[in-house]
Amino acid sequence: MNIKWWKRGHIYISKLYKARSMRRIFFTAITVICVATVSAQHFTLENILSGEFTPRSIRAMASSEDGMHFYQADPQQTAVIKYAYATGEAVDTLFNARTARNCTFNSFQGFLVSPDENRVLVYRNREQVYRHSFRADYYYHDVRRNMVRKLSEHPSKQMIPSFSPDGKMAAYVIENDIWLAKFDFDTESQVTKDGKMNEVINGATDWVYEEEFGVMRLLEFSPDNRLLAFVRTDESAVKEFSFQTFNKQLYPGFYRFKYPKAGEPNSTVECRVFDIEARTTRTLNVPLEAGDYIPRIKFTHDPAQLAVITLNRDQNRFDMYFTNPRSAVAKLVLREESNYYVDSDWINSIRFLKDRFTCISEKDGYSHIYVYGLSGTLQKQLTTGSYDVTALLAVDEQTETVFYEAADESPMRRNIYKVNINKGQPQKLSQQPGYNSASFSGQGKFFVNRWSDAETPTVITLYDGNGKQLRMLEDNQSVRAKVVSAQFPRREYISVAASDGITRLNGWILKPHNFDPARKYPVVMIQYSGPNSQQVLDRYAAEWYYALLNEGIAVACVDGRGTGARGEEFRKSTYMNLGVKESDDQIAAARYLASLPYIDENGVGIWGWSYGGYNVLMSMSRGNGIFKAGVAIAPVTDWRFYDTVYAERFMRTPQQNNGGYEQGSPIALAGRLEGNLLLIHGTADDNVHFQNSVEYARALIEAGKHFDMFFFPDKDHSITGENTRKYLYEKVIDYFKRNLQ
Repeated sequence: MNIKWWKRGHIYISKLYKARSMRRIFFTAITVICVATVSAQHFTLENILSGEFTPRSIRAMASSEDGMHFYQADPQQTAVIKYAYATGEAVDTLFNARTARNCTFNSFQGFLVSPDENRVLVYRNREQVYRHSFRADYYYHDVRRNMVRKLSEHPSKQMIPSFSPDGKMAAYVIENDIWLAKFDFDTESQVTKDGKMNEVINGATDWVYEEEFGVMRLLEFSPDNRLLAFVRTDESAVKEFSFQTFNKQLYPGFYRFKYPKAGEPNSTVECRVFDIEARTTRTLNVPLEAGDYIPRIKFTHDPAQLAVITLNRDQNRFDMYFTNPRSAVAKLVLREESNYYVDSDWINSIRFLKDRFTCISEKDGYSHIYVYGLSGTLQKQLTTGSYDVTALLAVDEQTETVFYEAADESPMRRNIYKVNINKGQPQKLSQQPGYNSASFSGQGKFFVNRWSDAETPTVITLYDGNGKQLRMLEDNQSVRAKVVSAQFPRREYISVAASDGITRLNGWILKPHNFDPARKYPVVMIQYSGPNSQQVLDRYAAEWYYALLNEGIAVACVDGRGTGARGEEFRKSTYMNLGVKESDDQIAAARYLASLPYIDENGVGIWGWSYGGYNVLMSMSRGNGIFKAGVAIAPVTDWRFYDTVYAERFMRTPQQNNGGYEQGSPIALAGRLEGNLLLIHGTADDNVHFQNSVEYARALIEAGKHFDMFFFPDKDHSITGENTRKYLYEKVIDYFKRNLQ
């Protein structure tokens, strides 16, 4: 498989260079016309971080139920306006804070429109819970009466509101309990009463579900509006993690939350159904073992058929049950097992039509779309080939058309396609080679496409479902002109042998300002390396590391084994042994770079954040001195410190795989660290805890290994805010300047 892939990849890279040659002529012409007086590579860290070279986006567009219109807040966040996709013209104003009766505020932060467009929820005073989830003060606007009132009379803020299909009700969560508002009767009632902080959650999710499954709401109305299904999470057995918060206080506080670490107890979950009219609750008989997951629930078109999707704790078996909400009986409809793990992202590819459903599977070695009958019988494999479908984007139920994203042309590129379930002939909808990503309206009637390549800032365009371009939403011509004026360096794509000597790896290299092929330059390797990630893409970027080029330092990036869009075998080759092949491949890439005539073999550095920071430590400990310097930001230093869902997906539990945890632990390898290391972490990191760097520092001290360390007070995993990012990258650049040159 690897040799065949390399042949395709080699052809791709050759074509890429040919395509780029014409573009270089175009960019050179613009440069001569527009920038006669500007010196080459006119950019700094400051204007990179300021967003001067960052493509502009567009305001969020929320699709209507029929997919023919979209809703958008005005720039001042005072009104919710309805537009037609086809023309882009405003056709109605659903809410206006300045004219709505009884409205006590002038602006809002976000909104939600009911399926029938008769009601709008807007929120203010947003308060973050975890990375994505938040609570806020929600207000209900009756469009027909043009009247505003609070959604709830409860003094606490609300979370994850959801309209019923007929728009006459909304369910939401307050202090871990579900509440139900009936708008026609102007009533509010409490559905559950056992919710308790750090113990029981109804309808919402715990920290690890949100972080690793990307789900914040497990709360669904039935299509006939009579039932409300939800997941009850009991996290009382999950151990609590806490860290100190300083915040310039004389007596610092503590932040405490439930965080299940690898091998430790998970939350227990069960699916329940509330009968809205009878006001009774049933627990469904879904088979679950201790520590198993319910990452998604969804009603089919039949209100007597609730799909409950489960993953076992090892995450190598996925089951979908059709449950009867009234009898509580569950029937297994679909089961998929893997020798590695089942990618939980594919759960979102399950879309229900009237008599069938779609699902992405890797059963033939690549991720492809399959169609099943409601009995669970496989009807057909909808896409085929030696490439990965990377996302199922939308389904038009009327025409039974599926829209999807694929890395069919190259792992470094993405295209948008549609295929009819009955005809089975894919049609490409994206028009330019490079990296395309699309967001579809309801039923796939229209889509917004974001395209860029390595040299072109993002172009945002609106298309209909047949791929006809309707209008340009953002061409980013002004940003493109700045990129040309600054003479941003162009990535040179390279192919590097993996440590096995057979597999070919994709990479790129950026050469320093005023490059002289007769000189020897230090190089910094930028990488992330985590499972199914990618850094080597034909996509525009204006990142901090471009500033290294002004310091006479080359920059390179190589995606090692375990990264994405190259089939299941490549993607899951690191299973049970995280950190070993990833670091081996960065070491092999470092040796390749050191062999280039213009690279200083004694000046190779490596940088990474989060998983990338982890792989910096693994690579410097296993590289036999190939790396002279490294910077690891917010790194995992032992997978025992990380959460159950992520760590166990790739490693199983420490009890099952102690050897893998030991071999992949920078702490265990601390005595083998070689090179100058800068370790950076935020003290309020709720994701990769500061504990990781503290314990790694302890291990280095015990091993007699000298290193540098810097912490950011009260900063989380992203280390942002105030002057933080500029300070961080200045420190990183200075460290490489002092230790590589």
